[in-house]
Amino acid sequence: MDFIFVIDILGVVAFSISGVLTAMRKELDVFGILIIAFVTSVGGGTLRDVLIQSDVSWLTNMAYIYVIIGTTIFAIVFRNKLKYLRKSLFLFDTIGIGFYTVVGVEKAISAGLPPITCIAFGTMSACFGGVIRDILCNDIPVIFHKEIYATACIMGGFTYFLLDYFYLPQDLIFIISGSVVIAIRISAVVFKIKLPKVY
Repeated sequence: MDFIFVIDILGVVAFSISGVLTAMRKELDVFGILIIAFVTSVGGGTLRDVLIQSDVSWLTNMAYIYVIIGTTIFAIVFRNKLKYLRKSLFLFDTIGIGFYTVVGVEKAISAGLPPITCIAFGTMSACFGGVIRDILCNDIPVIFHKEIYATACIMGGFTYFLLDYFYLPQDLIFIISGSVVIAIRISAVVFKIKLPKVY
């Protein structure tokens, strides 16, 4: 099985759970929960694929639909268990952006785009599903007002190209780059690191 496909599916799972948790916090019905899970998990990737004129993944591969539905059901059934995880929404959101950053960078590279643009597409893939989720749930998107978020994705993208420069194995590049995103995001929250605000 293609490694990038596995990473993409793991990102779908993480973001689906993130969407479910947000929707349940807003007390949406079952249909609303499924819609939020769906847009959270594939929103950024859909925008990316449309812009690079690539096949939209979930339209051509039903595995994405099945994973979203299955993950949504799982998260609803085990919602009480998930609530015991401290800041579980943050956890799954962070894992999601780590996976989706490297998937977005890889797909942009496959489209023949330059490195800076690839990093931008990786960041878009990781962040825009959460932006759509927050807007639909009447929240200010976390990317605009809270801890380091998009910046972590950008650093993960730079890490990808740095490691690629030294000809490391592709699978290792994916793992390290995604881990950099997750590590920076978690560190920013733990140590309360934020970008400066303009007043």
